[in-house]
Amino acid sequence: MHTALIADDEVTLVNFLKAELAELWPELKIIAVAYNGADALRLINELSPSIAFLDIRMPGMSGLELASQLQAAKATPLVVFVTAYNQYAVDAFEREAVDYLLKPPTRERLGRCVEKLKRQLAADGAAPAADVLARLMSAMTAMHQAPAASRLDWIRAAHGNDTRLISIDEVVYFEANDKYVSVFTDTGESLIRMPLRELLDGLDSSRFWQVHRGTIVAIKHIAGTTRDFRGRTLLKLKERPEELLVSRAYLHLFKQM
Repeated sequence: MHTALIADDEVTLVNFLKAELAELWPELKIIAVAYNGADALRLINELSPSIAFLDIRMPGMSGLELASQLQAAKATPLVVFVTAYNQYAVDAFEREAVDYLLKPPTRERLGRCVEKLKRQLAADGAAPAADVLARLMSAMTAMHQAPAASRLDWIRAAHGNDTRLISIDEVVYFEANDKYVSVFTDTGESLIRMPLRELLDGLDSSRFWQVHRGTIVAIKHIAGTTRDFRGRTLLKLKERPEELLVSRAYLHLFKQM
């Protein structure tokens, strides 16, 4: 029996993959789910799954960073990257020996992925998973580094009836709400019409952390953490009075606080 691990911080996507894989590949056993890269690495080393579905962007350790460490694992799984990259990047995936799922994946696309994985696992004389992953990582690292020049420096946001140009250095945190994302600085709140996931792709991960499904905070504006009466972890900010909830998937970022 083949086994699989799913690593993604989006609960909806995890549930979709689990439900669809149960129908498309009943013989495949999902033995673990991880919501951040560190937990995924630990579980892969402990359980040695045949397949790992890895989100490109995860808190703490990205799918790419995780995959690079898997090359030294005692039993390297076949890796399927889950990605929000554009078509250019997808074309590069097509030329590699492992598969990808473009968010949000469809049942039909997942079905093709399943068939590809079955062929890979059943093929006599197929390249070892470690070799397949090494070739992919070479291409993926180049792709992952390429967008660095397009990091956001300024954000155009609505503030009442006015439009403001906000420097990324002024941002304390972003918070998703309905169709908009609120941008909070130490002087107020503005609105931008951009999905939080797309916004995250344009931010420097060494300066901004996602701390909740709908919240991204500038690291330099974090004063510390506290616990509420329900045992939840809250972030205290330097310039603003509100406290931000940290979801369990991102608690590892604050273990030293």
